[in-house]
Amino acid sequence: MNIVTEPKISGKPITEPPRKRPVRMLLWFIIVGAVLAALVGGLVWFNYFRGQMIAQFFANNKPPPTSVSVSEAKSEVIPNLLTAVGDLAAVHQVNVTSDVSGRITDIMFTAGSDVKAGSVLVQLFDGPDQGDLASFKAQATGAQLVLDRAKQLAAKQFGPQATVDAAQAAYDQANAGIAKTQALISQKLVRAPFDGELGVRHVEVGQYLTAGTQIVTLTDLSQLYANFTVTEKDSAALKVGQTVRIAVDAYPGRTFEGKITTVEPQIATDTRNIRVQATLDNPDHILMPGMFATTTVVLPDKPPVVTVPETAVDYTLYGDSVFLITEKKADDGKTSLTAVRTFVRTGNRLEGRAEVLSGLKPGDRVVAVGQLKLQSGVAVAISTDPQPPIPANPPRY
Repeated sequence: MNIVTEPKISGKPITEPPRKRPVRMLLWFIIVGAVLAALVGGLVWFNYFRGQMIAQFFANNKPPPTSVSVSEAKSEVIPNLLTAVGDLAAVHQVNVTSDVSGRITDIMFTAGSDVKAGSVLVQLFDGPDQGDLASFKAQATGAQLVLDRAKQLAAKQFGPQATVDAAQAAYDQANAGIAKTQALISQKLVRAPFDGELGVRHVEVGQYLTAGTQIVTLTDLSQLYANFTVTEKDSAALKVGQTVRIAVDAYPGRTFEGKITTVEPQIATDTRNIRVQATLDNPDHILMPGMFATTTVVLPDKPPVVTVPETAVDYTLYGDSVFLITEKKADDGKTSLTAVRTFVRTGNRLEGRAEVLSGLKPGDRVVAVGQLKLQSGVAVAISTDPQPPIPANPPRY
C-alpha cells in the first residue's frame, strides 16, 4: 500500500512575479518611430533626388536652336509716293445723236470701227428739203438776172434806184433760203465730230429717229484722263506736271505713266478732298474709260530711312515688332545667337520692304522668316536656305 504524501502547504498566500510591460511598450514605440522616421526621410530624399535629376536632365537636354532666315536692316531712300484711287475717262467721248427728227434711210458705218472726223454715219430722209433747195436756187437765178438788168438800166438813167434795191433784196432772200435749206439738209446727214472708235449701234434703217436719240458712241482712245481725289493735308504736295503712275486690274503688274494736268482749285466741303486730273497717252488703245485705277503720284524724295523686309514685321493690336538677333556669350566662351522681340514704329510699305521710323538702326539683323515658331529670348541658328522672293506685283499701300 502506497502512501501519498502531499506537499506541505503553508498558510502564506501565493504572489505573482512583477510585470515589466511598460519597458517593453516604450521600446516598441521607439522602434516604430524610428521606422516611420526612416520612411519619411527616404521619401524626402527621394523627392529631392528626383527633382535634382529632372533639373539636370533638362539642363543637359536643351532644345536645338531654331533655324530662321535673317535679314539686315538697311538705310535707303524710299520713293516718296502718294497713292489714291480713281477712274479713267476719255478726253473725247460723245453719244452721237441727231439734231432733228426724221426717218433713217441709210446707215453708213460699222459698229466697232474706227472713223475719221467728218465721216458720214447716218442719213435721214431729206427729200422735201432737197426740193426746197432746188426751188430757192431757181429763185436765186431769176433774182440774179433781174438784179443785173436793173443795174444796167439804172446805170443808163433808164430805171430808178428803187428797182435795183428791190431786185437786190429778192436776190439776197433767195440766197438766204438756199443757206437755210442746206443747213437743214446737213442736219439730216449725221457725221462723226472727231476721230475715234465707234461702239454698239442703237438704230436701224427705216426707224423714225427723234432728236437727241443715241445712235452710237464715239470715243477717242488716244488719250485718257485719270481722275482721283486726295485728302486736304496732301494738297500742298501736288503740282501740275508731276508724274503719276497708274495701275488697273485688267493688266496686273503693268504700270502706265501720265502727268498731272489739273488740280482743282477748290476743296470739297463735305469730304475735305481735292480733285486731281492727270492725262496719259494710250497708244495701244488697251485702256478704256470707266476703268478703276490706282494712281500713285511721284513726290520729291525724302531723306534715307531704315528699312527691313516686310515679312520681318509682326503687325498686332499691341504694336508692331520684330525679332532682333543678339549675340550672347556662354560661360565656356562660346557665342550663341538669341532672338529678342523688339517693338518698332513703322511707316510706309513699298515693294516688299517696310519703313522703320524708330526701334532699329542700320546694320541690325532681324528674323525675316520663321517668327511663328519663336519666343523672345530663344536661341536661333541662321538658315542657309534662300529667302522667298519678293512678289513681282506686291500690294501698294
